[in-house]
Amino acid sequence: MSIIELALRVFIVDDEPPARNRLRDLLSDCSEQIALEVVGEAGNGQEALNKLMETPADVVLLDIRMPQMDGIEFAQHLLRSPKPALNLSKWPPAIIFTTAYDAYAIKAFELHAIDYLLKPIRLKRLFEALTRAREAVPLQTEVLRDLLPEPRKFLSIHERGKIHLVPVQQVLFLRAELKYITVRTAEREYLIEESLNALEKEFAVRFVRVHRNCLVAKEAIAGFERGGEDNAESAGWMVKLKGLDELLAISRRQQHIVKEFS
Repeated sequence: MSIIELALRVFIVDDEPPARNRLRDLLSDCSEQIALEVVGEAGNGQEALNKLMETPADVVLLDIRMPQMDGIEFAQHLLRSPKPALNLSKWPPAIIFTTAYDAYAIKAFELHAIDYLLKPIRLKRLFEALTRAREAVPLQTEVLRDLLPEPRKFLSIHERGKIHLVPVQQVLFLRAELKYITVRTAEREYLIEESLNALEKEFAVRFVRVHRNCLVAKEAIAGFERGGEDNAESAGWMVKLKGLDELLAISRRQQHIVKEFS
């Protein structure tokens, strides 16, 4: 069998079971004209991310309006995910958004040449989108940020082939260490590969820089203490965070936050 004849593997993400069933019926009708296979479905972003780590898929039909995490943020996490070791499909899979968005949002999709299906979905449009899917150019994170300029609600952590979604509101501090960022919550630490400067820009409302390598959650600041004079790094002010015994050094350049948050 040639590559052209391989069935298109389709994964469905929608929080409403009737919508997923409707898509399955439409895909069944499409299969009379194009070789395809529905390889899985999920009702939320966390479930979908972990299933896609184990299920090879060429196309994701993705609902935008879902509770907890919308489809655009889900797509951002998917693009950041490393290709699974046993996943022989193109990575990341092509994304076709399913949406009931208004005309303004639709123009944004068209401006960036992002494929979408307007609900209620029609068979002809679905067939056209699937036909184009094999040659679709992977989405770029920057484009998704243009569509959804608000900061993410979660950080995606990759551990042992699974993806954990850590709510940003639970993060106490972000600290750069070598090529990784340590994400600290009250319960534990995680590691991510992102830019601290980019995180500072995205989450400027929530975090403040206390050091060249560290951002802390403004709401988590419990107070400040003087550091020991015998340690150059800790000399001066230290910040104490709610729920942590660890004190974090404040650089001389950032000493002004002591007054601002006292």
